[in-house]
Amino acid sequence: MSEPFLGEIRIAAFSFPPKGWSLCNGQLLPINQNQALFSLLGTQFGGNGQTTFGLPDLRGRVPVGFSSDNPLGKLFGEASHVLKVSELAPHAHAASVASSATVTTPTGTAYLAQPGKAAYAASASTAMSAGSVAPVGQNQPHENMAPYTVVSYIIALTGIFPSQN
Repeated sequence: MSEPFLGEIRIAAFSFPPKGWSLCNGQLLPINQNQALFSLLGTQFGGNGQTTFGLPDLRGRVPVGFSSDNPLGKLFGEASHVLKVSELAPHAHAASVASSATVTTPTGTAYLAQPGKAAYAASASTAMSAGSVAPVGQNQPHENMAPYTVVSYIIALTGIFPSQN
């Protein structure tokens, strides 16, 4: 394996950082012992900029390429989300009901409700009144992540200082 660039991040299938590397777990490092790496990372991943600076924290996160809209160190997204009614596409549920009652007083075999019998029309014909239905849900978060495999992200603490073109 060739010598890495200082600050280079790699993926590893083991749970520890090799010599000269650290896990990308957001830990703070002393500036006075890591001046070259601090000159590259600054405080964009944490630290006070006087005595400490932070490494990227990629635990449970997916790295995204940087741009003017996504500067280095920006955190966004969420692992789980409670869906709000305002986030659902507008829609209506049609109900299948008879337009008027045919029996005014239940007698004999006519019941208001009969066990095991369907009490709805065969097809949806009438939209429910907005006043008779309400949003339902349990206000519980749902996972918001694509399928994944867990690996380690490691960052080079030593290596070739990258030069700009």
